[in-house]
Amino acid sequence: MTEPGGAIGVGAVPVGAIILAGGRASRLGGAPKPLLTVGGIGLLRGSVDAVTAAGCSPVVVVGPPLIDEAAVRWVREDPPFGGPVAAVIAALPHVDTATVLVLSTDLPRVGEAVSCLFETAAIAPLADGLCLTDDGGRPQWLTGLYRTASLRDAAERVPDAGAGASMRALLAELEIATVRAPWGVAADVDTWQDLIRARRIAGQPQRQGAVMAESSRTLPPEALDAWAASLRDALHLGNDELPVALILDLARDVANDVTRPAAPLSTFAAGLAAGRRGGSAEDIEAVVAEVTQLASTWEHSS
Repeated sequence: MTEPGGAIGVGAVPVGAIILAGGRASRLGGAPKPLLTVGGIGLLRGSVDAVTAAGCSPVVVVGPPLIDEAAVRWVREDPPFGGPVAAVIAALPHVDTATVLVLSTDLPRVGEAVSCLFETAAIAPLADGLCLTDDGGRPQWLTGLYRTASLRDAAERVPDAGAGASMRALLAELEIATVRAPWGVAADVDTWQDLIRARRIAGQPQRQGAVMAESSRTLPPEALDAWAASLRDALHLGNDELPVALILDLARDVANDVTRPAAPLSTFAAGLAAGRRGGSAEDIEAVVAEVTQLASTWEHSS
């Protein structure tokens, strides 16, 4: 870490954006985190809107295409789920600006976070970059403005295209300044408790399904676990091909947003579509995200 000094700035200078939206969301049971809503707005949609409002271009999202947005360039790290450094490295070839904003797609107050970064960079030019710190003073590397050339140089020192590497390792030799974000602005959504708290702060009423979600993050009941194991054995499926928590989340969301009988129909349709696409874990995740998004926006017309 260094004190501000050097020459990275924003102002009238074009700034690109990299949004990371391809993680496994393991602490959410594999639920499609970018599509979770706070205040009625999906986390990914909020991130894209925030960087667009800030004038960022290009906007590169690393992850499966989950929203319809013509202004976004979608890329994927190789291999998928290779971690945040692999995602940043995959996006860098598509960034042609001297400065780039790097964001994870789990910030409910992303607009305030972006404003804080830009306002700080405008009055305190930096050497290689700037990131926010959370309420505990911990650097949030995935909420930062960086010199693109510095990230490229750092990426060349990381083995295996960044797969499995930490952002701390990527930025270790760079001069990164930090700024304390206003209280709560840097808080992200990693767990269902985080989501419930963010929705409460946003004044969003909690549906029964959302409240039930917290308890559903524990291990499934023994009977369900045993049945899932039997299904895998009988149908010759791997663990990734029958993601119990993800399927249960899909059924819950469809039951809440559409109607209860639509839940088993939707899970069957998702499995059929994922199988036709190849049946990989990534195919399943992408199809479930699509069905979840459809359910959240579906309106019955008689």
